[in-house]
Amino acid sequence: MSTWIIYSIGFTAQLLFSSRLIIQWITSEKQKKVTTPTLFWTLSLFASFLLFVYGYLRDDFAIMLGQGLTYFIYIRNLQLQKQWEKFPKVMRWFLLLVPVFISIFYFNNNTIDVERLFKNEAIPFWLLALGIVSQVVFTLRFVFQWLYSEKQKESSLPLGFWLLSLIGSILILTYAIIRRDPVLFVGQLFGAVIYSRNLMLLKKSPIENT
Repeated sequence: MSTWIIYSIGFTAQLLFSSRLIIQWITSEKQKKVTTPTLFWTLSLFASFLLFVYGYLRDDFAIMLGQGLTYFIYIRNLQLQKQWEKFPKVMRWFLLLVPVFISIFYFNNNTIDVERLFKNEAIPFWLLALGIVSQVVFTLRFVFQWLYSEKQKESSLPLGFWLLSLIGSILILTYAIIRRDPVLFVGQLFGAVIYSRNLMLLKKSPIENT
């Protein structure tokens, strides 16, 4: 597949990720507190799907791991907001099964794909380790958010989510610079600004956050 198509998929994913942050940011600014509109989770899900495909096409295990870990948390948040059931049934099955099929294909196609994934000359082991750690830290924010939301019985974005977002974003920015990945760089640079702003809003907000 040509490079420009692969980058188009990646930039489309980052555009959706950035759009969710802009919507969440504007909504929060209007209400003077951090809020979580439904569109935030819908855009997150579609962006994650595309970035997972982008990671596969770039032979980048760190990206695939990060999206694979958060993908189903997005779905769970849509379920908590009672929006998942509104998706057409065909689309729900498509979104649920395609990442699973790609993963199964990747590890059962033959040994070539696995070797490409873990012995990629463009990604030395130390850089792959940095990418994995970055994605795990970035993913922990949604694990934290998920547990917090389950406890509260509603979907919300607490203080810990934004702190982990900022730390993970800085780590991924470092990975993107070394990896020379424009898709990750643009997306995380923009994200770091929004995460910082939400932390400032939470500091001023009287509502309780963990």
